[in-house]
Amino acid sequence: MRRSLLAVTVSASAIALALPAAAQTTQSAPSQESQSAPAPDAAEADSPENTVVVVGSRVANRTVADSPVPIDVISDSALQNSGLGETNKVLGQLVPSFNFPQPSIADGSDVTRPATLRGLNPDQTLVLVNGKRRHVSALLNINGTVGRGAAAVDMNMIPALAIQRIEVLRDGASSQYGSDAIAGVINVQLKTASSGGRAQVSYGKYITTLSGVSDFDGLVTSGGQPVLDGTDSRYLQANSNGERKARDGIYTTFGVNVGLPVGDGGFFNFTGEYRDRNYTNRQGYDLRPNYIRPSSTTFDARELTFNRLNFRYGDAKTEDFNFLVNTEVPLGDVEFYGFFTYGHRDGLSAANFRQQSAATNRDFSAIAPGTTPSNANLVGLTQNGYLPFIQSNIDDVSATSGIRADVAGFKGDLSVGFGRNELNYRTENSVNVSFGPNSQRSFDAGGLAFSQILTNLDLSRQFDVGLAGPLTFALGGEYRHEIYQIRPGDPQSYQTGPFFQASRVSTAGNCAVLGGVFTAATGICSFPGRAAAAGAQGFGGLPASARTNVNRDSFAGYLEFDADLFDGLTATAAGRYEHYSDFGDTLNGKLALRYEFTQGFAIRGSVSNGFRAPSLHQQFFTTTSTNFLSGVPVDVSTVPVSSPVARALGSKPLAPEKSLNLSGGVTLNPFRGFNVTVDYFHIKINDRIVLSENLGAAGVGTAAQNSAVQTILAANGFSNVGAARFFINGLDTTTQGVDAVATYRANLGGLGAWNFSAAYNYTQNKIDERLNALGPLAQIPGLVLFGRVEGLRFERGQPRTKVVLATDGKIAGIGVSARTTRYGSVISPETTAPLGADATSLTALGPDDQILRPKWITDFSLSYELAGVQLTVGVDNAFDIYPNRRPFGLRPSNVGGSYPATYQFLPYSNFSPFGFNGRFVYGRLAVNF
Repeated sequence: MRRSLLAVTVSASAIALALPAAAQTTQSAPSQESQSAPAPDAAEADSPENTVVVVGSRVANRTVADSPVPIDVISDSALQNSGLGETNKVLGQLVPSFNFPQPSIADGSDVTRPATLRGLNPDQTLVLVNGKRRHVSALLNINGTVGRGAAAVDMNMIPALAIQRIEVLRDGASSQYGSDAIAGVINVQLKTASSGGRAQVSYGKYITTLSGVSDFDGLVTSGGQPVLDGTDSRYLQANSNGERKARDGIYTTFGVNVGLPVGDGGFFNFTGEYRDRNYTNRQGYDLRPNYIRPSSTTFDARELTFNRLNFRYGDAKTEDFNFLVNTEVPLGDVEFYGFFTYGHRDGLSAANFRQQSAATNRDFSAIAPGTTPSNANLVGLTQNGYLPFIQSNIDDVSATSGIRADVAGFKGDLSVGFGRNELNYRTENSVNVSFGPNSQRSFDAGGLAFSQILTNLDLSRQFDVGLAGPLTFALGGEYRHEIYQIRPGDPQSYQTGPFFQASRVSTAGNCAVLGGVFTAATGICSFPGRAAAAGAQGFGGLPASARTNVNRDSFAGYLEFDADLFDGLTATAAGRYEHYSDFGDTLNGKLALRYEFTQGFAIRGSVSNGFRAPSLHQQFFTTTSTNFLSGVPVDVSTVPVSSPVARALGSKPLAPEKSLNLSGGVTLNPFRGFNVTVDYFHIKINDRIVLSENLGAAGVGTAAQNSAVQTILAANGFSNVGAARFFINGLDTTTQGVDAVATYRANLGGLGAWNFSAAYNYTQNKIDERLNALGPLAQIPGLVLFGRVEGLRFERGQPRTKVVLATDGKIAGIGVSARTTRYGSVISPETTAPLGADATSLTALGPDDQILRPKWITDFSLSYELAGVQLTVGVDNAFDIYPNRRPFGLRPSNVGGSYPATYQFLPYSNFSPFGFNGRFVYGRLAVNF
C-alpha cells in the first residue's frame, strides 16, 4: 500500500503541537568492579549522556545528549549487576517503559517470553545487534498473555556477559530502519575488547512464602472419610498450617568472556554461557476431589494420600547454552567485521493437570457407542490422572559479516547476515483420548522455524554547506528474505482416533447397526459413548494440514539528512521506501528537531509515520490447543486467514499496520552531574493486526451466537473443536504517555561516588475503533470479532504507571546497590460476561475480572572486590511481594454464583507485571583478568 511521505519541512505551528521529546538516559548502576570513585571529569566523560550511540541517527559521533530523540543507554555493568541472569528481566528492571510479564501454563510462551516497549506489542519494537536487524522467534504467542498474537525476538539468547551496552530508542523509526520499529528500537552492542576478560559463576534460588495461599496439613475427615467444604462443595475441606512456603527455582550460571587481539588494531571477542533454571511452582493445594466417588456418601480412599500439588504453576524448567563471537580485523584500507551467535534451549513446561475423574482420562473403549458416559461406567486411562508436559527444544543461530571502507568520499558499510530460530515440540506424559488404551504417551508435536537472510548497504558523508555544522547525508538499501516453516507432528498427536464419532443424519435401522442413539424428531444418530477428545492432551500436535513452507522478499531504500542548521538547532530528516512481495509498497518519513535555548536547557522531538508488515507467522500459523476459559477446558483452533474455516468465518488478507508518531519534551542539566528529562509520546496506529476472540467458546458471545459459530465450524470439518480464531486487521488505537527521568551523579567525599536516579513512565492504550468486519458472520446478531476480554487485555493488561528509584555506590570498600520499582494496577480479564445491564458491554468488568493493585518490588546487592576477584550477594524482591491473590469459592451474595474452580489452586494471575515467584536470593563469584 502506497503512503505519502511526510514533508521534510514542518511549520512552526506543527512543531509547537509536536513539542520534541528529550533524550532520556536511564542511569544504570555501575557494577562494583568499576566503582572506584573517578575524578569528576572522568565521571562526566563516562556518563551515559555522553555515550556515542548507533541508533536514532547515522551521524558518526552523535551522543545521547545531542540526540533529537529519546534514547536510554544500559551499560554492561548494569546488566551484570542483576541476579536474574536474563537480559529481558534486567531491561524490565531498568527501563521504565519496558515490561516483561512472566506467564505460566501458556505453552511455548512459558519458555520464550514476550516483552513490550511503551505498552505496544512485542513485534512493534525492532531489535538490532551491532546495528543489524535481528531475526524474530519462530514462536507465535497465541494464548492468554500480554503480547498475544505477536512473534518477538528472543533477547535471552544473547548473554548479558557478551553485551557492551544496550541502546533503547523510544521513538518511531520505521523511516530509518523499516518494519517493526513503531514503538522504537533496541540495539544490542556487543563487546569489542581485544584483551582481558571475565569469568563468573552464580547460584540463586527462591526462598519465599506464598501470600494468601494456605499450607496443607491433611484433609478433614469424619469416620475415615474426607469432608466436603461446607460453603463450596466443589472442594474438600482441609486443615491448614499458616501460609505455604517454597524453596525452589534453583538458578545456576557459568559464563566467560575473553578478548584477544587480531592483527594491527583488530579484536576477537568470545563469550560462552551456560544457564540452568529449575522450575518454580506457586500452585495452591488442589482441594477438588480427584477420583470418582464409589457412592454419594463415600470417597475413594486415595483422596487422603493424593499429592495435591499436582500442577506446575510458575517458571518453566530451562537449560541454555549460548555462544557468541564478535570480531573486527583491519585489512589495509578495508575493515572486515563479523559476529556470530548460537543458542540452544531445552525447556519443559506443564499444561493443566487432568483429573482421574475427567473425560480427558476416560477409556471410551470400555463403553459402547450408544452408552452415555457417567461416573458409574468410568474406567480411567491412568490410575491417578496425569500432568502433560510440553518440551520445547530451541536452536537459534545467526551470522553476519561485512566490510567497511571509504568509497568515493563516502563511508561505506556492506553486510550480509543470516538468522534462524527453530522450535521443536514434544508432548510428554500425555494421551490422545480418542485412541483409548492404544494411545501413545509421548508425542512428537511438530515444529516451527523462521529464517531471515539480510543484505545491507549503507553510505554516509559529511558536507560543509555553510551551516553551523557539517551536513551528514546518508543513503542505503536493504534486501530481506524471510522463510516460515511448520513441520507436522506424529499422526497420533493431532488425529481423531476410533473413539470419537460425530453425530450424523441417519435412519433408525442404520443407527442401530452403528450402535448409536437415534432421535426420530431430528433424524440424528448420535454416539455419546464416542465423544473422546482428539489430539495429545496439553499440546495437540501440529496437523499434516498445517505443513507450511512460505517465504517473501522485501526491498528498501532510504535517505537521511542530519545537520546543525544554526547554533543550538539540530535537525534530522529521513525517508524510506519499501516494497514487500506479499502486500506491496510503503513510503514513510520522519523529522526530528532539537533546540538548545541555553546551555543545560533544550527542547526536542519528532513527527513520523510508520508501518509494520503482517508477519508470515500471522498469515500462516495454525494449531489446536487447550485453553482454560473461566476454569473450563476448551480446544481452540488457530487457523490461517486463507483457510476454508477462516474464510467461512469472514477472514480477509492482512494489510500492514500504519502509524503516526509524535513526541515532544525537554531536557534539563541545571548543574553538573544532575539531569532531568521529560518526554511525551503519542502513537496513532490504524489497522492493527490482532488475534480474534475464541469464536464459539462460552463466555465470548451468547449461547445463540456460539451455536451459530459451531454450526459453521462443523460444516468445515471442525466438529471436534470448541472454538476457532484467526488474525484480523481489527483495531484503530492510540497509545500515549510520558517518560520522566532524573539522575544525579555525586561525589560524597568520604563516602565516594554515588549515583541516584528516579524514573517514571505513564502509558495509556486506547481502542479508538473496533474494525468489526464480520463478513459471513454478519448474520449472527451482536457478534464481535475483538470483544470485551481482548479489549481489556489490550487496554489494561499492562501497568499504566511504573516508577523506578535506584542508587549505588561504595561504603568502606563494599559496593552497595538498591532499587525499588512500583508497578501500577493491571486488570486481569476473564470470559464471564458482566452482569445485568452491562451484559453486552465491551468495557465493563465481569464478576471474575480482577484488578491487580500497585506493588513495590525492592532489590538489594552487596559486592566486594579484591585482586580482581569479586563476590556479590543479593536479593531480588527482598520483601517477598506477590500480586493480589485471586478470589475463590462463592462470589459475594450480591453477585451470586462461584469463581472459577481453578482460582482456588492457581492463586495468581499471569497478568502480574513482575511475575509471581517471590523472593530470589543469589550469590556470584567473578574473576576479572
